[in-house]
Amino acid sequence: MRIITGTPGTGKHTIARRVARELGLHLVDVNEVAKTCGLAKRKGGALEVDVVKLSNMIKRKIPQASLLVGHLAPYVVSKRNVESCIVLRRSPYKLERSYRARGYSRKKALENLGSEILGTIYYDAVKNFGRKKVLQLDTTNLTVPDTVKKARSLLAGRRTGSKDVDWLKIISKKGDLRRFFPY
Repeated sequence: MRIITGTPGTGKHTIARRVARELGLHLVDVNEVAKTCGLAKRKGGALEVDVVKLSNMIKRKIPQASLLVGHLAPYVVSKRNVESCIVLRRSPYKLERSYRARGYSRKKALENLGSEILGTIYYDAVKNFGRKKVLQLDTTNLTVPDTVKKARSLLAGRRTGSKDVDWLKIISKKGDLRRFFPY
C-alpha cells in the first residue's frame, strides 16, 4: 500500500487522483471511507473519526495495491502494510491564503498551520511507518504536473527530490512566530 498524506491544503487529493490513474492503483480516500462506513461525525465544525475502527476497516477491506490519500492515513494504516508514504508539505504563508479562501475559521486555520509548521503529520508518519518509508515533498512552488512527476518517482522508490522541510526555522527568521502561534 502506498500513501499520500499531508496537512489540509497541500494538494493531497489533486495529486493522488492523478498518480493513482497513471500508476493504475486503486485510490482510497481515507475520509470518504470513514464517512461511508459511519465512522465520522461532525462535531463543532470538525470531523471526528473513530480511528481504531477505521484502521480495522482498512486492514480488512482495502486492497494492498492501493494508494491511500488523506491526512488521517498515518494514524489508520499499520507499518507492515506500507510500501511508501509521501507527506506533501506547503509553505505556511501560502497555506494561510488558501485557508482564508476556503473560509476556514481563524482557529481552524491556526491549528492546521501549526501542524504544518511543526511537521506533525510528517513526524507521525515517520513514527508509525519508519524513516525509510516516508518522504517529504514540498509542493509550494511546483505545478501540479511537476508534483505528480516527483510523487510518482518517490513512490517508485527513487529518493531524489525529497528534502527536509523546516518551516519553523523559516518563520522564526522572518519574525513571524506570533503570527502563526498567537496564543
